[in-house]
Amino acid sequence: MAKLYVGNLPFQTTDAELKTVFAAAGEVTRATVVIDKFTNRSRGFGFVEFADDASAQKAIQTLNGKDLGGRPLKVAEAKPQESRGDFGGGGGGGGNYGGPRRF
Repeated sequence: MAKLYVGNLPFQTTDAELKTVFAAAGEVTRATVVIDKFTNRSRGFGFVEFADDASAQKAIQTLNGKDLGGRPLKVAEAKPQESRGDFGGGGGGGGNYGGPRRF
């Protein structure tokens, strides 16, 4: 299974529309538009998974730069999410937290 990153999506693009566009390259097993959890609106990118690597490569070649809703798509192989770092144990002193206020 091959996973692709798709950027520069029009904000009104749905999962179903994304799947339909990429189905021309091969068997799409999953297509997801990333939604902002606070606004519940598209973040303008998503991911498409193909059943095989050959279809994914074909999608990169044929759909990268293709216009969708007036925007040129950016299609590339998805990379694993990088660790956001270990912030360790909670945050360090706030000094006088909960103590009397001094003005």
